[in-house]
Amino acid sequence: MSGRAGRARRDVLLDAGLVLVSLLDAWVHIDVETRAAMAWALVAAVALLLRRRRPLVTFALTLPTALISDAVFATTAALYTLSSLSRHRVLLAGCALVYTAADFLPWPWSSLRAAELDRTDSLLHLTYTLATAAAPVFLGQLVQARRDLSLRLAEISRAREQERLLAAQSVLAQERAQLAREMHDVVSHQVSLIAVQAGALQVGGPDAETKEAAATIRRLSVQTLDELRHMVSVLRAAGSRPTELTPQPSLADLRRLVDTSGIEAELKTDLPEDLPATVQRAVYRTVQEALTNVRKHAPGATATVSIHHTDGTIRTAVTNTAPTRPALPLPGAHHGLVGLRQRAELLGGTITSGPTPDGGYELRLDLPATDTP
Repeated sequence: MSGRAGRARRDVLLDAGLVLVSLLDAWVHIDVETRAAMAWALVAAVALLLRRRRPLVTFALTLPTALISDAVFATTAALYTLSSLSRHRVLLAGCALVYTAADFLPWPWSSLRAAELDRTDSLLHLTYTLATAAAPVFLGQLVQARRDLSLRLAEISRAREQERLLAAQSVLAQERAQLAREMHDVVSHQVSLIAVQAGALQVGGPDAETKEAAATIRRLSVQTLDELRHMVSVLRAAGSRPTELTPQPSLADLRRLVDTSGIEAELKTDLPEDLPATVQRAVYRTVQEALTNVRKHAPGATATVSIHHTDGTIRTAVTNTAPTRPALPLPGAHHGLVGLRQRAELLGGTITSGPTPDGGYELRLDLPATDTP
């Protein structure tokens, strides 16, 4: 808006300057007592205010001044404006010839026969008048060509930017396809082997505890394979419509998540079923990450998952007791809580975590019950 307002102010100042110069030109070249010429000069000066919206009308209103006097600035400015805005070259050539005739022929036309006496002066005068008429036409056409060139260069720049964007998207699609192949050929294969080995251990295990642990490993491996297959299909669909990266877990899946977590956990919830899908996924992923951390870092601990709806806020708390045996050193990138915190912030919520007085740990998620971006 500021750039447009600045251009408008410059246009107003330029038009006012042209009107002032046209009046000065009339004051220098027209006798004040010649009322007709002075009246047409005033009309020509005021007509310059219309030159941007009605360039041809402006030229016609300024032409009588060039015919009956030597004040030709307004006519020249009008012809330049018409040339810079019009693409009709026949019209421009006709206007230039009309301007030449108006400036060359003496006024009143009754004195034309007397002016023919000096042929040499008349030829020089005609040449000068033609050059005077052609100059604003050529200058206006040059300005118009420059303006068109600037617009064309801007279009080329936008096209190149779009081409760079498409190239970047193509590279991204190739990388996603390569990642999908790696996940399919390496990760999925190894998880499949884990599931097979766990199944064999479940069948031939030495005791019931070992068989139960093997069954849990096999079940989790199968779920991981399902999610990996879904992610591979998403990665291979690069360039198509956006697809969710997960199998859309909801609050209805919490019970199965808690039961298959591999730890002793209790679920307490009174949430309605009409919560937004993004809120349900955030709660599910938070509980999933918290239970995974309990299983990894607090062996032998029990957990309580409490989810309640209070004053328009979904309050989720996963609390575990102190571990009963030392944790095994397991690899991890420590990105789980960071991802949960980012997801919560996007939905307008907060994540807090920390140890409890009895030696356990608690993870809390507070989210608005509405789908807030």
